[in-house]
Parts: sequence; structure tokens; C-alpha cells
Amino acid sequence: MPDFLHKPTLTGDLVTLRPVTADDVPALLPLFEDPEIARLTGSHTHFDEPALRRWYGSRGAQDDRLDLAVVERATGRVVGEVVLNEWDEQNESCSFRTVFVPDAVGRGLGTEATRLIVGHGFEALGLYRIHLEVYAFNPRARRAYEKAGFTAEGVLRGALLWEGERVDATVMSVLAPEWGAGRA
Repeated sequence: MPDFLHKPTLTGDLVTLRPVTADDVPALLPLFEDPEIARLTGSHTHFDEPALRRWYGSRGAQDDRLDLAVVERATGRVVGEVVLNEWDEQNESCSFRTVFVPDAVGRGLGTEATRLIVGHGFEALGLYRIHLEVYAFNPRARRAYEKAGFTAEGVLRGALLWEGERVDATVMSVLAPEWGAGRA
């Protein structure tokens, strides 16, 4: 049985993933203030700093999800987060999401962070399937997910209503046998 209560530290060449805390909120605030990030993630919700501090302060006690801060190793700066959530114990699967502050994209940090947490999901947590949804207007994220081993499974047509327009979401996943076979 996966142990989501244990919050590991995972280290790569470019990033370190570590448990996220309320103290990370100042570094993560740009995620919640940037209109382009809201669009790319389909977030209609506005968060204020006290609410974010409560949310991130509670992540360490969660036994059904894993929220990790992404720290850029070169600078020591928190630049984003990666999350395994929506754990389905019976089917050994989780959803995955990630988001980065605007000035941290396009440098390979997301691809490495994705590989680190997905590897942890399969190798340490014993998951079989990790899945996500990516909106049609976010091709950069889709490419990063493909580099990390995710495969498109299908399209949720009109899944998001954004500023009066319906936007499709592509469902992507990676399976443990694919990861173990070195495909990812």
C-alpha cells in the first residue's frame, strides 16, 4: 500500500523536490497572480495569501496525496510544485499536476521534476498508472509530458469554458510497465 504520508525529498540535476510548506507561499504567489498561468491551468479560483498559507501548511498531514515544492538547484529558489493526487487505491492510480512560476519555464525544470515524481510514484509508491489532463491551448506542457513518458489517450471535448470559449483537454497517462521498460 502506498505511503503518501511520507513526504520525500527527491534530487535531480536541475531541481530538488521537497515537501511544500506554508513558508513557500511567497515564492509561489506568482502562480496565483499570473493570468496566463490561470488560463493554462484552467483555474477560475482566486486565492489570497492567508488561504494559501493554510492550504500549503496542511499538505504535510495528507495521507492520500503528495505535494512537493520544486526548488531550482542552481539558485535554491522555489519555482513551482508537483502533485500526485486523486489517489485511487483499488486501481493503483493517481492524477498528476504541476505548475511553475512564469520565469522558470522553458529550461527543462518541469521535465526533470515530472520524471522525478513519476519515478517516485512507480518505484516507491507502487502505482500502476499516473494520468493528467492538459488543455489544447497549452502545447508546451504537452511536449514536456511527452518527454517524461506520457501518452495521449483521448480528448475530453469542451472540458473547459474559458472566457466564453470551450477548450478541449487531452487525457494523458504513463503506466508502470512503460516506465520500467525505459520508455519514459
